[in-house]
Amino acid sequence: MNPSKPPRRKVIPANGDDSGDKLDQLLLSSAICNNEDLGPFIRKAFASGKPESLQHHLKHFARSKESEIEEVCKAHYQDFILAVDDLKSLLSDVESLKSSLSDSNSKLQSVARPLLSSLDSFVETRNVSKNVNLAIESVEACVHLMEVCSRANRHLSGDNFYMALKCVDTIERNFLDKTASSTLKKMLEKKIPEIRSYIERKVNKEFGDWLVEIRVVSRNLGQLAIGQASSARQREEDLRIKQRQAEEQSRLSVRDCIYALEEEDEDAISAGTGDDGYGNGNGNGGGVLGFDLTPLYKAYHIHQTLGLEDRFKQYYFENRKLQLTSDFQVSSMTPFLESHQTFFAQIAGFFVVEDRVLRTGGGLISKMEVENLWEIAVSKMCSVLEDQFSRMQTANHLLLIKDYVSLLGVTLRRFGYPIDALLDVLSKHRDKYHELLLSDCRKQIAEAVGGDKFEQMLMKKEYEYSMNVLSFQIQTSDIVPAFPYLAPFSSTVPDCCRIVRSFIEDSVSFMSYGGQLEFYDVVKKYLDKLLSEVLDEALLKLINTSVSGVSQAMQMAANMAVMERACDFFFRHAAQLSGVPLRMVERSRRQFPLRKARDAAEEMLSGLLKAKVDGFMTLIENVNWMTDDPPQSGNEYVNEVIIYLEILVSTASQILPTQVLKRVLQDVLCHISETIVGTLASDSVKRFNVSAITGIDTDIKLLESFAENQATLFSDGDADQLKSSLAESRQLINLLASNHPENFLNPVIRERSYNALDHKKVVIVSEKLKDPSDRLFGTFGSRGSRQNPKKKSLDTLIKRLRDVS
Repeated sequence: MNPSKPPRRKVIPANGDDSGDKLDQLLLSSAICNNEDLGPFIRKAFASGKPESLQHHLKHFARSKESEIEEVCKAHYQDFILAVDDLKSLLSDVESLKSSLSDSNSKLQSVARPLLSSLDSFVETRNVSKNVNLAIESVEACVHLMEVCSRANRHLSGDNFYMALKCVDTIERNFLDKTASSTLKKMLEKKIPEIRSYIERKVNKEFGDWLVEIRVVSRNLGQLAIGQASSARQREEDLRIKQRQAEEQSRLSVRDCIYALEEEDEDAISAGTGDDGYGNGNGNGGGVLGFDLTPLYKAYHIHQTLGLEDRFKQYYFENRKLQLTSDFQVSSMTPFLESHQTFFAQIAGFFVVEDRVLRTGGGLISKMEVENLWEIAVSKMCSVLEDQFSRMQTANHLLLIKDYVSLLGVTLRRFGYPIDALLDVLSKHRDKYHELLLSDCRKQIAEAVGGDKFEQMLMKKEYEYSMNVLSFQIQTSDIVPAFPYLAPFSSTVPDCCRIVRSFIEDSVSFMSYGGQLEFYDVVKKYLDKLLSEVLDEALLKLINTSVSGVSQAMQMAANMAVMERACDFFFRHAAQLSGVPLRMVERSRRQFPLRKARDAAEEMLSGLLKAKVDGFMTLIENVNWMTDDPPQSGNEYVNEVIIYLEILVSTASQILPTQVLKRVLQDVLCHISETIVGTLASDSVKRFNVSAITGIDTDIKLLESFAENQATLFSDGDADQLKSSLAESRQLINLLASNHPENFLNPVIRERSYNALDHKKVVIVSEKLKDPSDRLFGTFGSRGSRQNPKKKSLDTLIKRLRDVS
């Protein structure tokens, strides 16, 4: 139900007349009672031309309501009368009360007038007292304010800005609003911002001076930190050397060898925060790289007090970032080799400082910001290294910079900075470094080899022996020789050994501390390349171009034998420096890397000796091939050859190792044997008889006796091998002296007794032994006695051999 609209009232007609006029009157009355719109009634009345009827209905409605009003008034008339009577009675009581109140007021005023006078005096006195107290409080407040202002001035004069700011904050918080003096209040309102602005400028100036100073400090700090890393590395290297020595002693000793490595404390790389909270004073943690952070922390603290903490953080980060960017500038006027230490030390010192600020700065710089700065620095350092390495053409320059960069990495890794990107750059230029190093060694080896005089090296002092022999482990005995000592090698050997050893150490130095834990295989690969491609080729060139005599060839062969021992030392030395156990190197022995030069030296020596022997072998032309009486002590040529060989052995045994001498003698004896056989098969010998064969047999026996006599110098087995070098000539003479030459056709016998013979040469030589009298072959074998008739004739053997061929 809507309360704004009264309920519709139903008008009940007075009679049952349903005429139109009554109906209109009832509808109009009902609409007025229900607060409905009368517009339709009015439009209808004017439309029908009967407004008087509408006016009549309205007047009738009004008269009906007047009667209702009159009835209501009649119903409440008695109540109105009673109310009027009550009001008249109340008016009488009010008048009585008014009179009573007036009398009471007069009595109260007469009694209270003296009291009011006393109260006025009290109020006046109390106001005076309040004013006096207020004045005293104001004076006290002013006195206290002046004391605080005085303290603030003293702190400002003493540059104790934090305490000055605390005084200013106290004035602003406790006195500014309570200051009664408007003049003083205006002065404070003006001076307080000025004081804060002054302190901010002063602190920023000190901070700016610190920013300038910290750059120099950072460079010195970086150099000192990297120097300490270098010292620590040297101590570690010394410990590793002791460990290798102990391991070697333990490996070679019969009893167990006990050793231990002492660990040393790491040096403090940075200083701690001082007693004053700024990194100053005695509380720097005992670090030897102390640096003063007082101006920085003071400025940060002041800005915190001023409510400018975030702005100062941003200001500090941006300025340090600009400093780092300026540190990246590489001068084009100064060679990088001369400026690289300053360049990297500046960056190292920068991040040592930032690490300390990160750990002790109370949130001045965040870890993420430091990491961002480090990423920028690493990217720039890698770019600079790539550019500089690409320009360098000297291995030593690359090594110097690499060593310093690796020390930089070790230094900063101790502070938690990742250095993998730097190590990757170093590893990337590994091949270029070794190629440059090989090029340098090639020049040095060419100079060392080119200056060789092919003379045995004379050492007058023990230190020379230690420097040239013991240091390369090329001695043949643990007994120190008497001095002066004539070494079996020339000066080229120790000179080349020094060059190779330096190459190994430089290679290991470049590979060490480069992020690789095992790099022996890399060092070994380049060492193989140095030996097999550089040193071997240089020695081979020397042999082919400069060796012209037997003594020179013999010296080169002796040198190569010593170099074979030196190569074993090279690989052991590389393994030791690389931290690889020696037993692994011994298990993986490879071929001699200088074998081309060694073979060439021995071949050259053998060739020269053969040429010398050929000079004596020309005397074989004087042999009487158809003599009746064979020489009892051999032919002239063989005696000359044996005398030369004995002299050769006596001389060569002083410098050549037995195995080398054995190989050379084998080659020479084999050549003598081939020469004898070749002479018998040559056109210069048309015929020969049994006596001549007997003489040649005596010659071969003398040579075999010479080979057997070398058992005092070599082992029995080596002497037998020397004797076997005469196999071709010996087997041919044995065949010619045999009663059964047809056994040569038997594969089993031929393999056992005549395996060194060529059947074509046998045919040629056999034809020359054939007598005009057609005597059997055995006749020659029995020195004049006739051969057993059952033996096949030599003609049969020759025919069969021709058929085989």
